[in-house]
Amino acid sequence: MPAEWGRHERTWMAFPPPNDTFGEDGSPSLATARRLWASVANTVARYEPLTLIAGIGQGAAAKGLVRPEVTVVELPLDDAWLRDSGPTFVHDPASSTGIAAVDWTFNGWGGQDWASWERDDQLAAQVAELAGHPSRRSALTMEGGGFAVDGEGTVLLTETVQLDPGRNPGWTAEQVEAEVHARLGTSTAIWLPRGLTRDYDEFGTRGHVDLVASFVRPGTVAVHVQRDRRHPDHDVTHEIAALLRGHGLEVIEVAAPTVIEDDEGRPVDYSYINHYVANDVVVLCGFDDPNDAAAAETLGAAYPDRTVELVDARGIFAHGGGIHCITQQQPRKETTCS
Repeated sequence: MPAEWGRHERTWMAFPPPNDTFGEDGSPSLATARRLWASVANTVARYEPLTLIAGIGQGAAAKGLVRPEVTVVELPLDDAWLRDSGPTFVHDPASSTGIAAVDWTFNGWGGQDWASWERDDQLAAQVAELAGHPSRRSALTMEGGGFAVDGEGTVLLTETVQLDPGRNPGWTAEQVEAEVHARLGTSTAIWLPRGLTRDYDEFGTRGHVDLVASFVRPGTVAVHVQRDRRHPDHDVTHEIAALLRGHGLEVIEVAAPTVIEDDEGRPVDYSYINHYVANDVVVLCGFDDPNDAAAAETLGAAYPDRTVELVDARGIFAHGGGIHCITQQQPRKETTCS
């Protein structure tokens, strides 16, 4: 799997459908979610081609919110977190196109009571077909937000995700690693013990990596660090940063936003790590926070050949994720891993 900073053929996203997460047709909450998703799509589309998948009968609503150059297609949808339900594209010399898609088993983040996934479990193969690349099914239940690669053989995983009994009952760490390496072409797995605290709430993913750490180049990882000792992620994030340094990685600390609670008094999982790296741009989560500028400066230094675009992500996080969670890259055939 090439690193995210390699050149892309296009980006794929999904348009929020009516459901328990976003609200029913005509509801203000669904309309707001669609505007938020469209703002990300419109930002990315200024830098590379983008396809937005809308549910059956929802294509016209999607087209009304996005730039004319965005391609809108209709497919059956359960939800709109395409990083997780969509395919993972990899370089594959055995494919006639040079690219193949890994179709992970998807079961609603471990079979959670509130989730529906029958349609979303079919999305990876459908997106691969639209992209013109073969798909290959994996027996491993995993989501795209649950791992990160550096493009040169290292992958980050989380014990509470891949070893979650709701996802992969009976799988050992060695079996998970073997399947991940076979599918992604990686050779070294680094396991994080857990993810951010809020990610273990009812609507969380139970520890996705893409809220905590992301490679910015081989050997270097940006890490979410909570500096406020009142927040439960203070100890969690410092432990993760130390663990990654212990594996010989250079760690770039990215301070969390200053806000530590939402309106209901729950600890937030706002994270600048959940950004998306596209052609010539870093689409960065903004929170109208004093630390937004510092995060933009840090990510800008990590990607000096790219523009940093801040997009307000508070409303996206309110539904359970961020900008990285709703985007999925399709690499160019000629893309290298560095």
